[in-house]
Amino acid sequence: MTGELFELLDSTGFGENVHEVASEGNCRVLRLEDSTGEGYMTMHRVFDGVYLMYNDFHLKSCDSQYQNAGTVLCIDHCREGRIEHENKLGGRYFMEPGDLRIDTRVHHEGKVHMPLCHYHGVTIGFLRGLAEKSLQREFPSLSIDLGALAAKFCPDDKEFLLREDRTLDLLFSQLYQVPREIREDYFKVKTAELLLVLGNMEPSSLREERQYFPAAQTDRVRQIHTFLTGDLSHSYTVEELSRRFGMPPGTLRKVFRAVYGSPVYQYMKVYRMKMAAQMLLCGDKMKISDIAAEAGYENASKFSAAFRDVMGVSPQEYRRKQGN
Repeated sequence: MTGELFELLDSTGFGENVHEVASEGNCRVLRLEDSTGEGYMTMHRVFDGVYLMYNDFHLKSCDSQYQNAGTVLCIDHCREGRIEHENKLGGRYFMEPGDLRIDTRVHHEGKVHMPLCHYHGVTIGFLRGLAEKSLQREFPSLSIDLGALAAKFCPDDKEFLLREDRTLDLLFSQLYQVPREIREDYFKVKTAELLLVLGNMEPSSLREERQYFPAAQTDRVRQIHTFLTGDLSHSYTVEELSRRFGMPPGTLRKVFRAVYGSPVYQYMKVYRMKMAAQMLLCGDKMKISDIAAEAGYENASKFSAAFRDVMGVSPQEYRRKQGN
């Protein structure tokens, strides 16, 4: 029945930019190709109509060509990185570590951005008709209604977003390091556990802390990011960026943090130090003072203090340790 599950998933349409690169037993590996990088989706069959997929993407953005007729229910957990999606009303939202999303994949097609250039997480997906039959067969004593679950969390096909629920976060964290010899049975147990937990939750009692932003605002913030990272020798205040890009300072701060996960100043400090770390590894030809200037610091001692704050060691120590 493994082939049947994968054939049904293929029929929903992953798109022309996704290709199978490996397959063994109940597992297949899909590769997403894009000009900004690549991504891999390692998919495991759990039951007929039920799959668990590890998502590992290293790219800036991609076109999602996935199309679904409304028969799929997916539960996504973000472990690392950030990912941006757009809902049916044109609002952008972001998933970050610890976030959980439940949706029917009806609005999954379109441009997907990864502001930090990487995203890692798990998806547990259900082809509802086939999945309910197999779940009933495997767990006859459990009352599992995927249709009711979808109606409860995703009315009108709206995605449900949840920030760091401790019970669910623990459940998903246990899925990231599963010994190969118990993997298939472990996936079955955890899938049933997840459905039971969600079945006993009421969305009204859970706080959805993810905000939605107009596409024009997130696009403008990406322009600001390109501007800031294009020349690290200069620094700009939020007020200067506001005037240059015609965006109110408060809005700029809020949207930038939503997109990139930290305030403008903190993000750029870390970005500068990571770029400086790369320069330090290019050999001993560049002086620390020159690297400091390239990173936007006129004062080498201030640069060294900032580098230590971000990287945990001084520039000299970093160069020496990494050079060994």
